Amino acid sequence: MIMRVTLLSVFFFILGISVPFSISAQSSYYQTTNAGISFFSSAPVEDIEAISKSGISVLNSKNGSVSFKVKVRSFEFEKGLMQEHFNENYMESEEYPDASLKGNFVEMIDFNDTEVQKLMLRGTLNIHGVSKEREIPVMLRVSKDKETIMLKSEFDVLCKDHKIKIPKLLWENIAEVIMVNVNLEYKIIKE
Repeated sequence: MIMRVTLLSVFFFILGISVPFSISAQSSYYQTTNAGISFFSSAPVEDIEAISKSGISVLNSKNGSVSFKVKVRSFEFEKGLMQEHFNENYMESEEYPDASLKGNFVEMIDFNDTEVQKLMLRGTLNIHGVSKEREIPVMLRVSKDKETIMLKSEFDVLCKDHKIKIPKLLWENIAEVIMVNVNLEYKIIKE
């Protein structure tokens, strides 16, 4: 039990969440450590797509708060050179290693409804060291046993909102608006 609480405390610390040291037997926390995040950029010369399957997130079902973090270097591209340019020239991932979101659902999740629920998540999206207040549409489904929550979201990110600079020479290669997709499965944290 002590080891479990310690590991949970470390997990919450990594996400920057403050929680009590003891979690009751009926946990109100859900987590994932393998969230799928992809982004797509359509430009005249070439489309760019990347995916990460290592996002981590915690959802508090009592108050609707969500914390999410992904390592920028975890995104994989079809071409190695694209990945190198992404990390070194645009995202500067040595200086800004993580992208994160902290927020709350505008309306509470209905844990008795096992159909798809369309909700809005309001919070702070931090990319490239720049925070931006956002409202992000989310679709989620609670399992019948309330042990898992499936979450999907699609939203746009403007490069200029996060001070991601695109050289004028490359404007045909990289779009100024990036479409982001999130697909994850939360599992309840059991004691």
